[in-house]
Amino acid sequence: MWKFCSRTAGGMAKTCGLVRPCHLVKPVSATRVAGRYLSHQRGLPCLPLPPLQQTCERYITALEPIVEADELMHTKELLEDFTKTGGLGERLQEGLEKRAQRTENWLSEWWVRVAYLEYRMPVVVHSSPGLVLPRMDFRDKQGQISFAAKLIAGVLDFKTMIDNETLPVEFLGGKPLCMNQYYEVLSSCRIPGVKKDSVVNHAKSSSPPKHISVVHNFQFFQLDVYHHDGTPLTADQLCVQLEKICSASSESDAEPVGILTTQHRDRWGKAYLRLISDKTNRESVVAVQRSIFTLCLDGATSQCSDDVYRSSAAVQMLHGGGSGGNSGNRWFDKTLQFIVGEDGTCGANYEHAPAEGPPIVALIDHVVEYTRKSEAIQAVVVPLPEPQKLQFNITAEMKEDIEEAKVSMNMLAQDLDMKVMMFGHFGKNVPKAHRMSPDAFIQMALQLAYYRMYRRCCATYESASLRMYRLGRTDTIRSASTASTSFVKAFDDPSKQNPEKMDLLEKAVKAHRSYTNMAISGQAIDRHLLGLKMQALEEKLSVPAIFTDAAYAKALHYQLSTSQVPSKTDCVMCFGPVVSNGYGVCYNPMNDHINFAVSSFNACTETDAGRLAQAVEDALLDMRTLLDQTPRAKL
Repeated sequence: MWKFCSRTAGGMAKTCGLVRPCHLVKPVSATRVAGRYLSHQRGLPCLPLPPLQQTCERYITALEPIVEADELMHTKELLEDFTKTGGLGERLQEGLEKRAQRTENWLSEWWVRVAYLEYRMPVVVHSSPGLVLPRMDFRDKQGQISFAAKLIAGVLDFKTMIDNETLPVEFLGGKPLCMNQYYEVLSSCRIPGVKKDSVVNHAKSSSPPKHISVVHNFQFFQLDVYHHDGTPLTADQLCVQLEKICSASSESDAEPVGILTTQHRDRWGKAYLRLISDKTNRESVVAVQRSIFTLCLDGATSQCSDDVYRSSAAVQMLHGGGSGGNSGNRWFDKTLQFIVGEDGTCGANYEHAPAEGPPIVALIDHVVEYTRKSEAIQAVVVPLPEPQKLQFNITAEMKEDIEEAKVSMNMLAQDLDMKVMMFGHFGKNVPKAHRMSPDAFIQMALQLAYYRMYRRCCATYESASLRMYRLGRTDTIRSASTASTSFVKAFDDPSKQNPEKMDLLEKAVKAHRSYTNMAISGQAIDRHLLGLKMQALEEKLSVPAIFTDAAYAKALHYQLSTSQVPSKTDCVMCFGPVVSNGYGVCYNPMNDHINFAVSSFNACTETDAGRLAQAVEDALLDMRTLLDQTPRAKL
């Protein structure tokens, strides 16, 4: 199972997707056009379409913990009318069945469009996740450049596997997974539009790019990373080139053109047209868009104590800290940005319309491992071309756009509350020892923490990968269940004894595992419901009443948007809440500790990221005490 984070776009949840490391098999070589890659993809099953009645029944079950009895009764009446013989539901289901027969994946095109490209909030905080790496052991410009050079070499090493199609095919439960997303993360970029964006992947062009884009002191450069014979530059050669870039951009008085990418998508779409109306600007923008990835070389951030360092680093990866920080030292439309700070703060930010989290995390794990290898120093014997500085002509109107972007970015940065916590008391080893899914155990701790704070349960989002199917993206695991509600209500009830609480915990964990298995098998409810709604729009029919129902709005108002992001590297991913009065919670369970990143908005007086993080720590410790005090007979 894979999971990640969610975003809400026009009532739809947007996900970035990742949860459990897959078993790897020997590399599968292929040629892209006619080799094993395509035969592997064609060998995958198509995404199934669940039965209409099944989805409607499971929808009612999912609503039970989060809506009132009268609302539930009203929804049942709407569903009875929707599913009656010869009714609208049957008509839409038949339309979906025909779509499934004529497409590789009946969902994927709609999903990318609705959840990403038509989503108009800024990608910063609202959509693009950040990833925080452990702090690196350098604190100066030379250390920064040396590490960044190794990082570039590591990405190019991974890119060789993508280009040669020797990436290991991943398996889950003995079943091969779709590998398509690995071919979407490099040399791709989101392109702003006035009402809808698009994504372009230059790796598939007749002349794939051979350069990366580097930004330092708000100034952009094109850096060729391959020699004429196709071999990549060595880390030592890359060091020389990065030194040239830093020397050529030592002054920081440049206009931060990159901050335009933090804007609301409609505003950025209009500003983008103004920007590229100038030929020089257009050529510079295209150079960034075509680049393999973007490397952001940041200045040192303000000193802070160790206990808040990771939270500060998360802010840098997520949005850069505002216009007075590094928010202008980015191009947030780029699918993949690696961020290397002069003070050892490192990580990444990614725009995930082209792909979910697994390829990003796999690439980052590979790169971190690569940077730890010691390399023999190689003399730079061949002359290297100068990196090309990308020029921008800034008109008075463009200057206004930049100033407007600074204001809105600063408001967003000030509004975001981010708390990164390293839970060091235990890791996935404890639930495993009790034969419980670590992910389900952590999810129940989140349910308990939220209930203790608010005395109610809420719609909770966790994404499940559909990569067992061709071009599969994600579906929703709804962690708030009838079983989880019974558990959290009983946990602090003094009239309940430990054996009863233990039974309820086990039932809640099993219910979560059951929903997870249902979701990764293509039998969850949320994407099917979306498909029915989209089919109605496709047929130019009125939106069915079940989608204008108050219960449906509650079901999609995810006050807990959660993701498990496992990684070989001791890192943590972070993202913003998906609703104004909600939380974003991302976690990386290691063997003996768990990294958490919790976010909320300061504008909401009801939410507090630090308070929820503390409540999660307390819940995990109390649940472990319950396990220790209630021994179960060994089966």
